[in-house]
Amino acid sequence: MKRGKKYQEALKKYDKQALYSLDEALGKVKETAFAKFDETVELSVKLNLKKSQSVRDTLVLPHQFSGEKKILVFAKGDKVQEAKDAGAAYVGDVDLVEKIKGGWLDFDVAVATPDMMKDVGRLGPILGRRGLMPNPKTRTVTMDIKGALAELKKGRVEYRSDKTGVVHFAVGKVSMDLEKIAENTRMILDEVEKKRPSDAKGDFIKTAALSSTMGPGVKVDIKAKPQAK
Repeated sequence: MKRGKKYQEALKKYDKQALYSLDEALGKVKETAFAKFDETVELSVKLNLKKSQSVRDTLVLPHQFSGEKKILVFAKGDKVQEAKDAGAAYVGDVDLVEKIKGGWLDFDVAVATPDMMKDVGRLGPILGRRGLMPNPKTRTVTMDIKGALAELKKGRVEYRSDKTGVVHFAVGKVSMDLEKIAENTRMILDEVEKKRPSDAKGDFIKTAALSSTMGPGVKVDIKAKPQAK
C-alpha cells in the first residue's frame, strides 16, 4: 500500500527494524504523529496462542482518555431503579429490545441482568456484529448493575485476541503525558501476560508495537519493559 508524504517523512525519524524501550518507543510515536487531530496511541500485541486458544477480558486503565460512554441497561423490577441511580443513559426491557430491532443504536455499551438475556439474545445479529452484546465473560451480564456501571464509568475496556493471535488496545492520546501512557501500557502488558495458558511454551508475548492513529508502528523491546508500579 502506498503511503503519503507525511507518513514517509515519519519513517525517517526512527529505525523501523529496531527494538525500543517502552519510553523510547512512546517518544518516537509522539515524534512521528503528524495528523491535525489528537491521535490515539495504539498498542498491538502478538501472542503465542494455539489456533484453539484465545484471550478475552476487561480492565480499568489507571489514566483515562476517552469521553463518558452512553451505557444502556436491559433490566426489570428493582434493577431498573438501580441502573438509573448508577447513571445509565437508557434503561428498559423488551421495549429497548424492540427499539434496537428497529435500527436504534445510540449507545456505547450494553449491560443486562441474567433474566433479560432470553430477550436480549434475539439481538445477537445486531449487537454481536458491533461488539455490543452483553457477555458474562466481560461482566456485562450481571446482577451487580451498580458495580458494573461504576467500572464502566471509570473507563473499563474490553479486549480480545483476533484470529491471528493479536490483541489491539488504545492506551492514550498523543497529547497525554508520556509517563501516563507508559503506565497504561505497562499495566496492559502485565495483565495480558497473566493470561498465559498453562501449556504455553516460550515467550507468551511474542512482539509488541506502538503507533499513533495515522503514524507508523514502533517496535517495543518487551524484555526491557519495567514492571507496572
